[in-house]
Amino acid sequence: MKKNIGNADRMIRILIAIIVIALYFTNVIGGTVAIILLALSVVFILTSFIGVCPLYLPFGISTRGKQE
Repeated sequence: MKKNIGNADRMIRILIAIIVIALYFTNVIGGTVAIILLALSVVFILTSFIGVCPLYLPFGISTRGKQE
């Protein structure tokens, strides 16, 4: 797959995931909301490391900028 996530997008995704995980472990969020947000955090981390966002593909979105 062609990578479609830029560096800024990766950093934002990782930052959001870290914040959600910190909120969970400090018991600020809990229950079903916490489970949903933790699952979303895992997806954010995985897509950040892989460099491909499957939701961007159908819409042709890329945050990588111009490619050579």
